[in-house]
Amino acid sequence: MNSRRWLTGGLALLLIWSASACNYKAHFQRSAQDYSSRTHHDPKMRSVRSYGSTTRNPKQHDNRYFDYDSKLSYKVSTIPGVSSAIVMVTDKNAYAAILTDWSATGTKARGGPRTKEQDNTGTTDGVYNNDTGSPRWSYRKAATPYNSYFSHKDPSDISSELKQVIGETIRRTSGQKYAEVHISANQEFVNQLLEFAKADWGHRPLEPLLPEFNKLVKYIFAGGNEVPVPLYELGAEGT
Repeated sequence: MNSRRWLTGGLALLLIWSASACNYKAHFQRSAQDYSSRTHHDPKMRSVRSYGSTTRNPKQHDNRYFDYDSKLSYKVSTIPGVSSAIVMVTDKNAYAAILTDWSATGTKARGGPRTKEQDNTGTTDGVYNNDTGSPRWSYRKAATPYNSYFSHKDPSDISSELKQVIGETIRRTSGQKYAEVHISANQEFVNQLLEFAKADWGHRPLEPLLPEFNKLVKYIFAGGNEVPVPLYELGAEGT
């Protein structure tokens, strides 16, 4: 009798534990603060993929114009896990350059030890560059190797869930008007897109910069062979 009662009680506890585990997993997947479950059961991943190459058009990055979109930039920057964002829009696509932070888990696509691109240890010593002890840094760049929010070298380094949320946010805010949404936290992409944003903020005509913009997005998102040069370097060369 006692053994039967123990067996019944143990089974009940097991069922309760299983139900609790399922409820926790469901909460985990629904949470806007987590991007690490990455299963087809996750509500964030049930809709049609909102980002990346979807049209199979080899000329998809041959944009005819581009503009900085302040509203989309702000909306993306408020997404948990995103510290800052610059969103450029064209006649075809939206391009988002982001930096991530620690406000959400699972922002990095791959498991295991995080590949460090930023050394933020200098903040505890009151310096910018912990290797040299220098307190100075270039205000020109948003993403740097030291004391910066987090960049990720390859677009595939960002969690698919985070990219899905960013893509849906851009499409919902803009009324689904872009054929493709491309997202990267590549340090060079963030810094170069910032230069294009500065040109817009300074009311500089963007049309002359279109070839350089297209060169940049092709290099990052389509394996382009032409290496983009930052605008400030081109300016220094008088072009």
